[in-house]
Amino acid sequence: MRILIATDAWHPQVNGVVRSLEQTARELRKLGTQVEFLTPAAFRTVPMPTYPDIRLALLTPGMAARHLDAVAPDYVHIATEGPLGIMMRRACLNRGRVFTTSYHTRFPEYLSARAPVPERLSYAWLRHFHNAGAGVMVSTATLEHELRARGFRTLLRWSRGVDAELFRPRPERDLAAELGLPRPLFLSVGRVAVEKNIEAFLALDLPGTKLVVGDGPARAELEARYPDARFLGMLEGEALARIYAGADVFVFPSLTDTFGIVLLEALASGLPVAAFPVAGPKDVIGTAPVGVLDGDLRASALGALKLDRDEARAFALRQSWESSARQFLANVIEAQSRPRQAAPFRLRRARAG
Repeated sequence: MRILIATDAWHPQVNGVVRSLEQTARELRKLGTQVEFLTPAAFRTVPMPTYPDIRLALLTPGMAARHLDAVAPDYVHIATEGPLGIMMRRACLNRGRVFTTSYHTRFPEYLSARAPVPERLSYAWLRHFHNAGAGVMVSTATLEHELRARGFRTLLRWSRGVDAELFRPRPERDLAAELGLPRPLFLSVGRVAVEKNIEAFLALDLPGTKLVVGDGPARAELEARYPDARFLGMLEGEALARIYAGADVFVFPSLTDTFGIVLLEALASGLPVAAFPVAGPKDVIGTAPVGVLDGDLRASALGALKLDRDEARAFALRQSWESSARQFLANVIEAQSRPRQAAPFRLRRARAG
């Protein structure tokens, strides 16, 4: 069995989409499935407006079609709605190929935070894009409910996992002493951009030290405005895992993430979570005593200091990438039996949830 995954999100980007696809592919290969990727690495690219760190592929419909024919996959999955995803979608429709998609990012909210584009218009286009496929994979029940209310069809659940061998407690390390910083250490990990609401964390009146891991277009401005915080830049692998394990609380200020893989990475490291009670944290953590979800982020952060680190670790161990990959595989096989036709592009009112 061979699956072709087309994605605009790929290295050198470091984000949840890339991690999800990489880990899923790794587990699928262990299950005997061949996985081929079509990524921007195969094409000339240009920087994305307002976010030059993200490169957009320059390709024609013919290029995508030729790649599809050359790989000859049993299943096609389109992970993103960028230029590469658009062209692969077109190639599949022209050849009568069934495909699935996944909804990773709240682009309408992200776009409206950067430009005067109505969310209603963005959602209309996204609905048109995804409803042409045989199924849309979503990570949580909350997101499934929201998208169904907006007219998205055939929603399939695809959760996420965590590498619990890499992200683990490391009690032998004293990160505060190594960095020469006062405790407690409040950590945030993610893209340093306006849509991640990172300033809500930086502006909190908290004891100890705030640490930020990640990079992005807002970093220079925020680093200048909050000199007491320590910006550690982009970290991956072992270096990132050591920071998680050495902190005291993981603060997740985002209001728009569809899941938040970093939540599981933190918990697997024995790090309790502080977050707002919104989609993402509510789905990942719920009422488990491993995080504090409160509209007052400062109260969440201080409350999380009192939580049991061992319980956080135990909670994360119930989430595996193998289970996530099996769910993904079941989705693409199921979707193959019920193709969908392209939906007309039109605006519509969202139904009440």
